[in-house]
Amino acid sequence: PPRSTLFPYTTLFRSLVNVNVELGLQGAAGAGTGIVLTPTGEVLTNNHVINGATGIRVTDVGNGRSYPASVVGYDRAHDVAVLQLRGASGLRTAPLGNSDTVAVGDPIAAIGNAGGVGGTPKTSPGQVVALDRAIATRDELSSSIERLSGLTEVAADVEPGDSGGPLANAAGQVIGMDTAASVNFGYQTPGGKGFAIPINKAIGVVHQIGSGAAS
Repeated sequence: PPRSTLFPYTTLFRSLVNVNVELGLQGAAGAGTGIVLTPTGEVLTNNHVINGATGIRVTDVGNGRSYPASVVGYDRAHDVAVLQLRGASGLRTAPLGNSDTVAVGDPIAAIGNAGGVGGTPKTSPGQVVALDRAIATRDELSSSIERLSGLTEVAADVEPGDSGGPLANAAGQVIGMDTAASVNFGYQTPGGKGFAIPINKAIGVVHQIGSGAAS
């Protein structure tokens, strides 16, 4: 189905941010998505979205404002990073679901800053096709290989720029974080497949980062 902005996801849109990064390598730039966790601007995204960034600027979809962002911490092994938006307050936070209840066949939507174009997030509907999957990823700038495990596989059109965006259930709750290709990061897979980090796992890493236990 074509990507579109669909109910019940319009409320979720307002708790997302579009992430733009300067990579500092021959003027390279990248784009991704983030999920707002606190009203004061703590944001969840993929580590590969901000890896190597020399500058990060984030636009909150809910209020349309742009903020400079700093990296609070990251966990490379799980491809999770936490950002802090400077000067943010009163942001709408994302409704989190329980990824432990997700089953094969569940309807989902992958949501994000598809193509890095900014503006209103795009929605790609689909369904869960497998749980606890492992993939190998490659960073094209450094040629490093990373292996991610415990992922939710979906039949949905996950695109570059969706990285860090929510995988939502039919109730509009976040049950995962999209892990897609970006300008300098990709995985080898047939078209129409997407992978997401279960949200319970991602939030567990966020807590580790907050306590200083992550990398």
